[in-house]
Amino acid sequence: MQSFVLLTWLALCAAQDAREKHIANGLTLGAGVLALAYLLWTDTTWLGAEAAQGGWAFLLALAFTLPGYAMRRLGVGDVKLMTALGLATDGRLLLGVFIGAGLASVIWLLLAPKVWLHMSQRVRDSLRYLGPESSKKPPFAPFVLVGCLFALAWIH
Repeated sequence: MQSFVLLTWLALCAAQDAREKHIANGLTLGAGVLALAYLLWTDTTWLGAEAAQGGWAFLLALAFTLPGYAMRRLGVGDVKLMTALGLATDGRLLLGVFIGAGLASVIWLLLAPKVWLHMSQRVRDSLRYLGPESSKKPPFAPFVLVGCLFALAWIH
């Protein structure tokens, strides 16, 4: 059940990021506050890891995303998304998500020019920021969702 809620939240973030290239604070900060409150109340993360693991995952998320933010490769919404994910999970899953997101983004960059042409105009309009010609900095949240799916399947 917890994984389903986590994936639903990531899907909402990914959909908004793909459509608008922006993730609302209500989704990122709201989830981060809820994850922190759950962590402090139960002394475990949302997925059941020890509280210390959630704290380390939070710091790991900052360590991985702040350099990308400083180099303008990630937005502040991506940093908030990953830190909230860290508070809700643990370091091992967070690493798996980063690896999965990286692989998914490389695969998308390779396949997008071919796949994009065969998508309907409606889908392309909805996901315009994922288009191969739209930007050198595609939205990150859709790849985080794919990375989380891979990490959950691999680790759990």
